[in-house]
Amino acid sequence: MASPSIGVFALQGDVREHLRALGDLGVPAFTVRRPEELERCDALVLPGGESTTMYKLARSFDLFEPLAARIHGGMPTFGTCAGMIMLADRIEDGIAGQETLGGLDITVRRNAFGRQVDSFEGDIEFDGFSEPVHAVFIRAPWVETLGPDVQPLATIPSGEAAGRIVAVRQGNLMATSFHPEVGSDDRIHRYFVDLVKQS
Repeated sequence: MASPSIGVFALQGDVREHLRALGDLGVPAFTVRRPEELERCDALVLPGGESTTMYKLARSFDLFEPLAARIHGGMPTFGTCAGMIMLADRIEDGIAGQETLGGLDITVRRNAFGRQVDSFEGDIEFDGFSEPVHAVFIRAPWVETLGPDVQPLATIPSGEAAGRIVAVRQGNLMATSFHPEVGSDDRIHRYFVDLVKQS
């Protein structure tokens, strides 16, 4: 099968890092800022960034409704950090009127681990991987509740946040609280590319 065309939402966030990670896997990846670019996508990445800014810019660029339609129509989508918030059906500690694209039957808590100064990194077990993933958390959310069709993929192993869910999958949608585009471990992006190829 030919490599799928994967777009990266590029109005705000860690765009270059995701483009690099996908490119290193030999996947044609491109930026998405307009509805016509979205139409080229077989799949989409929603990067880390600032979730409140992301939804406002998506509205400003007439991208919000087309994005939501494609996601709810089954397009494989991978959200990291703010991207997880954008995919969540429900949000805690959002700003007044904050919108999400939805699709994942989860409740996320925004900035759950604290502010920028509380950012941290550590090794976590990821479902299906033989070796732990080194995860970087920057003003990260966590998953408060899961719907019945959502599969948890990773949890915090220890400390005050032990057991908190930080990666999920539901059908063609997946999301992580952390930033797998940081560093050289390509396994989570490879996992997503495999999901896209199977869809």
